[in-house]
Amino acid sequence: MTEKRVAPYGSWKSPITSDLIVRGSVGLGMTATDGRDVYWLESRPSEAGRSVVVRHAADGASADVNPQPYGARTRVHEYGGGDFAVHRGTVYFSNFADQRLYKISAAGGGDLRPLTPEGQDLRFADAVFDPRRNLLFAVREDHTAGGHEPVNSIVVVNADANAEGGEGDAGRVVVSGRDFYSSPRVSPDGRFLTWLSWNHPNMPWDGTELWVGELVQDGTISHARLVAGGPDESIFQPEWSPDGRLYFVSDRTGWWNIYRAEFDDARENPRVEPLCEREAEFGQPQWGFGMSAYAFLSAERIVCAYTERGLSRLAEIDARGKTLREIETPYTDISYVRAAAGRVVFRGGASALPSSIVSLDPATGRAEVLRRSNDLQIDEGYFSTGEPVEFPTENGLTAHAFYYAPRSRDYAAPEGELPPLLVLSHGGPTAAAATTLSLKIQYWTSRGFAVLDVNYGGSTGYGRAYRRRLDGAWGVVDVDDCVNGARHLVAR
Repeated sequence: MTEKRVAPYGSWKSPITSDLIVRGSVGLGMTATDGRDVYWLESRPSEAGRSVVVRHAADGASADVNPQPYGARTRVHEYGGGDFAVHRGTVYFSNFADQRLYKISAAGGGDLRPLTPEGQDLRFADAVFDPRRNLLFAVREDHTAGGHEPVNSIVVVNADANAEGGEGDAGRVVVSGRDFYSSPRVSPDGRFLTWLSWNHPNMPWDGTELWVGELVQDGTISHARLVAGGPDESIFQPEWSPDGRLYFVSDRTGWWNIYRAEFDDARENPRVEPLCEREAEFGQPQWGFGMSAYAFLSAERIVCAYTERGLSRLAEIDARGKTLREIETPYTDISYVRAAAGRVVFRGGASALPSSIVSLDPATGRAEVLRRSNDLQIDEGYFSTGEPVEFPTENGLTAHAFYYAPRSRDYAAPEGELPPLLVLSHGGPTAAAATTLSLKIQYWTSRGFAVLDVNYGGSTGYGRAYRRRLDGAWGVVDVDDCVNGARHLVAR
């Protein structure tokens, strides 16, 4: 092993350069499964940011689904998400340029067809296919009223492609009357639809409502009833299990945990019970559609990602025994969890691992990386690992951060010298400092700087009360926490 050179902190040479930081990474987003095939969304800077649905087939081959110049990206709620859906080899996606819904065979063949009309200011997101009715249930955002606020609703769209030049299906409204909607999901037997709704001034991480309605043959909803939620309870990701039971995530205890709704024989009077009560977050702020923190391996086995002290873990829940078993992985930032054919698919990353689409066998723990956001070959000896730290802050409270110490395989500092510190403040309320490999952080730590990436009060990952600390105090709480984080490290 080569002896390290001694040089002052901040003066070390590093292979992580500014040119390297901006070179060739792709953004990896929403995942989906269809039998043994895996899909994900890929945003490519080399194609002016075009979003491409990629199919990874059972034979190991990967190929683009939507051709140039089509981009799978919706602008519903402006932040988008839920940009595509897939069922038995057919992909349905919102095209960024015109916001129309299209369908295409995942295997290619040039059969791209529009489903919704041209020239109307309508946007579609979070679609789900109903095979019994050949309909797509989707959130529609209607901008045709001009300067007024757009109208949100849940609509059904005929999934049969229109002939070229046809008028298209603008969607028939089946749920309306609230300011915002998300997560329409059809039960396995096709008898019920569940969805989320909320109103101004709430955001979805403040208060949402979970509804269930009975479906008639044309997709119309009858006998809708409230299952859970309200102005002070955030509901996230409702899903039907393979045996037709309704699950969802709620923060009613102050932490986003997974719950199950049990109905009587008449499908009335829901009784809500927790699956795994824990001071951990099994949900996320719904800035966009299509998020998924859990999925079903079977009717009784749920694979999930949860966050404790800002770090993600993968686990399996026995829905019958209500027990949780952690699945060991090297990833500390896990999202977009899906499951099919006995395997788990998710987007994962860690301090020394770039964001990647991962397929994992939960029985053996064996993982296969299907796609990395970049293929840069950098020795891990230049990577610093984020260490969770807690520190006292204003009003006797505790705040959180990740500390990255200086690290280089080539250099060491003179004995007794302390490193300079950079303090980072992530953008926006309810966001959080990610622990996926950040070359912007490693650029500094590999040169001998220390970095404190602060999850100030208002960040996600530490419960509802922590998430709400920034309300009415933006620019105060966050700044205090950054200052106190620096003071804590100086004292330490």
